[in-house]
Amino acid sequence: MPSSTDAVHRSGWGDALRDAGHLVAFRARTVRRRRSAAAGAALVLLLTVLFAVGPADVDADGAVGDILDTLVDALSGNVGAALAGTFLLSVVSATTSGGGRELLSRSEASIHPLSPRTEHLGALALAPLNLAWLIQVWGLLAVVALVTPGDARAGAQVVVVTWVLAATALGQAVGWAVEGVRRTPHGVLVVRGAGVAIALGVGALHLTGHLRPVVEGLPTTWVASAMQDDRWPLVALGVLALAVLAVVAGGVPAAWALGLPPREELRVQSGVHEARPVPEPRWGSADRALLRRLDRGSVWRSVGMRRGLMVLGVGPGLVALVAGLEWGTVLLLPGLTASGAALLFGVNAWCLDGKGMVWRETLPVSPADVFDVRALVVAECMAVVSGVTVVLALLRNGLPPLVTGVAVVSCWLVVVVQVLAIVMTWSIRSPYSVDLSSPRATPAPHAAMAGYAGRLSLVTTLTAMLFTGLAALPWAWAPVVVAVPFLAWSTRRLRRARRRWSAGDERARVVLTVAAV
Repeated sequence: MPSSTDAVHRSGWGDALRDAGHLVAFRARTVRRRRSAAAGAALVLLLTVLFAVGPADVDADGAVGDILDTLVDALSGNVGAALAGTFLLSVVSATTSGGGRELLSRSEASIHPLSPRTEHLGALALAPLNLAWLIQVWGLLAVVALVTPGDARAGAQVVVVTWVLAATALGQAVGWAVEGVRRTPHGVLVVRGAGVAIALGVGALHLTGHLRPVVEGLPTTWVASAMQDDRWPLVALGVLALAVLAVVAGGVPAAWALGLPPREELRVQSGVHEARPVPEPRWGSADRALLRRLDRGSVWRSVGMRRGLMVLGVGPGLVALVAGLEWGTVLLLPGLTASGAALLFGVNAWCLDGKGMVWRETLPVSPADVFDVRALVVAECMAVVSGVTVVLALLRNGLPPLVTGVAVVSCWLVVVVQVLAIVMTWSIRSPYSVDLSSPRATPAPHAAMAGYAGRLSLVTTLTAMLFTGLAALPWAWAPVVVAVPFLAWSTRRLRRARRRWSAGDERARVVLTVAAV
């Protein structure tokens, strides 16, 4: 007799689309601040329109006009490369998150079996809530608006939208296939080996000067050329058909991947580990040393956080290493990578414990020690991830001038403390009950994560731009002087969050919320 799971796996696309719609509507009703969410959605639409039409209306004279003309000339021949980069980013995003994001966590879905097609459609529906996805869409729209003649601009932007949809669907299909390979007996080694081989191959092409000819030979170059003339309707229809085909084809690897046991997660959950001796405190008390080991272990045991930290640490650094980014551009990277590390779990830092949060509260340690150690572990993750980026940039560019070096170090310290104070405040003010055992899980609902990502990126980008300007000054002491008020304000905010955590009623609220997994 067929089981309910068998029936789910045989469900058609119509059933999957209906189920995905129900789940999206359910998630939308769980938004705590609906007015803020509506305002954020309106802002995203407004920014999309501005990026699509605004750059074309810029009319500057003098030096600014010369810079703009130079930028347009540089971008005119690189639209095809930008389209290829969009597809590459979609693949990286899907493969590092285990095939996509979850509409329902594993524990919630246990009593509501979802078909693989529903999971696939849900992951595609959640893609626009990713800030990286929005940034690449805005970047493509702005580039095309700059380089395309006025009479062909509308058609070219239509092709851009269809291309983003196709790249997202193709990337998701590749992500499911990689996740399926990862779940085979030796799949983890295969995926890691393939990733290293691809990175080495791209690096070799760049060092030998063959990377640009290879990129120019991709089909995206023809798409970029055709969408700027009368062929754009044909291109748009073809790319849209490719997107539909990719959505349908992605259901096959999704069914294969979700039908296999998640070996990495099961190995973590079922592994047997010998008891280790109590850690000897190098500094601080023995209680803090033990808490630090527990928190570090919680981070490293999570498959999703382990993958995310490695990708965030190596990815931007490799871009700086291969592309040869100047120090002025490198200054923007530590803040963005630190924000990405905080988004893995820092925005809801207490979710690391899950149901074990109740047990943690029975330990004979002070609340201040618990807060300090958790904040330290979050800061360590952000500092290591952003530090790898700076070190790789150092290998590529060599030692920077004194003023630039002081600006880099000052900016790095400021953004780490700044993001730490922000996320620890959010963790206490808005805790969520989530299960991070799945690599596709997020520490907060998707709408909240989109808002968190936008605010963190805005704050760190503005801070990095300030220190970029200070690096152009002849005074090495200027970045240090400017960093002092930033650090003082962030420290004050962090201490205020610490006092709030020490209050019994606030701590009980956070514990009960997080433990209700």
